[in-house]
Amino acid sequence: MTMPAPPADPKSRRKMIPALAMLAVAILGAVLLRDELGFEALAAHRAELLALRDSHYALSVAGFVAAYVVIVAFSLPGATVATLTGGFLFGLFPGVFFNLAGATAGAILLFLAARAGFGESLAAKIDAQGGKVARLRAALAANEWEVLFLMRVTPVVPFFMANLIPALLNISLVKFAVTTAVGIIPGALVLTSVGSGLGEVFETGGAPDLSVFLEPYVAGPIVGLVVLGVLPILVRTLRRREL
Repeated sequence: MTMPAPPADPKSRRKMIPALAMLAVAILGAVLLRDELGFEALAAHRAELLALRDSHYALSVAGFVAAYVVIVAFSLPGATVATLTGGFLFGLFPGVFFNLAGATAGAILLFLAARAGFGESLAAKIDAQGGKVARLRAALAANEWEVLFLMRVTPVVPFFMANLIPALLNISLVKFAVTTAVGIIPGALVLTSVGSGLGEVFETGGAPDLSVFLEPYVAGPIVGLVVLGVLPILVRTLRRREL
């Protein structure tokens, strides 16, 4: 006769509420806000946004950063357009700082909600069950700084997944915050720079050219950062094999 499973801890259930709320908003946002947060919407409202910036600069900065935080925290569509908007409204500098602040703060909020709701219990279950998943988590734990940094620098992992995966593996907040703030700098600089030139794009009725990421002067430094991130992992792996 099997014993019934113990009831879930009400405190654990309450911890899941923020994460579940963010998931619900993300699903609704993907359906309802895709057109409202796209490049076409920015083109349509650019005059109003510029007027607000010119008449109430501090308010426009606060509103922009807050909107960026909401977009990232709730995984809404439009993060790339938001970064372009930062460049369009505020220029490369200080626009890139506003973009970095919004993206980092939003990522931290999503990370904290997901880790509190699922990360702690999931990590405990993985450690208790053992097996390949536990060994993978242990391997990641040995190279947390490098892996987290690579997830940010390379475009292989979508931004919202790079926020969720560390949370589900119960990574420390300090490591997540530092690697996020530093790792998104290259991409933020490029997109903010593209956004700062959107005035001419709007005049010609075109679209932003994101192929700049493939240019050698942009791709080269990013590849160099990836190599720097991978090297310590390779060195540790080789040393373990030697031992």
